[in-house]
Amino acid sequence: MTVGSWQRFRASPGGDGDPLHPFPAPANLHHRHSGFLPRGHWVNSPPMTVEGQDQPAQGRFEGAAHLFAVRVYFEDTDLSGVVYHANYLRYMERARSDMLRVAGIDQRAHFEGGGGAYAIADLAIRYRAPARLDDALLVESRVVAARAASVVIHQTVRRGAELLTDATVTAALVGPDGRPRRQPAAWIDRFRSLVLQGEDTP
Repeated sequence: MTVGSWQRFRASPGGDGDPLHPFPAPANLHHRHSGFLPRGHWVNSPPMTVEGQDQPAQGRFEGAAHLFAVRVYFEDTDLSGVVYHANYLRYMERARSDMLRVAGIDQRAHFEGGGGAYAIADLAIRYRAPARLDDALLVESRVVAARAASVVIHQTVRRGAELLTDATVTAALVGPDGRPRRQPAAWIDRFRSLVLQGEDTP
């Protein structure tokens, strides 16, 4: 992927080696004493490419379980220094979205094609222990039931072996008219294969 890379060129009064102005002015460009090109003059810098290692981190399946790692940042915590309760739902939402992507389910394409989107129909969560700043957490997601218009996913958040939070979430597919809509057959098949795979796992 190419990132647009237009930038204003700053001419360097000091030339090469000037630590305050590391970008020397081309010899064929006249510039003001301020060190900036006249208004409206731009230099097209070489495009930057996003390499594979620069892609957002994504989870993985181990058997029927999808594993998604998250880090606790300062913005996730409350006044007492622990993760604010609603942020566990954010972690789980990211993990569910990633699980669907890794499973080959393209939510965005389905929505843009007029097929609707998932909405949370039911959620039950239990908090067992707090997470704190800089903790490395792991969200585990498992499909436990697949119905015509919905999927049930059980999720846990752990710090190492310690269980911090667990929840059961029902996501229903809703059409543009706001009514439940049957999931694509391929999605249902994929969900049911994960349910069966999970049942076979000791």
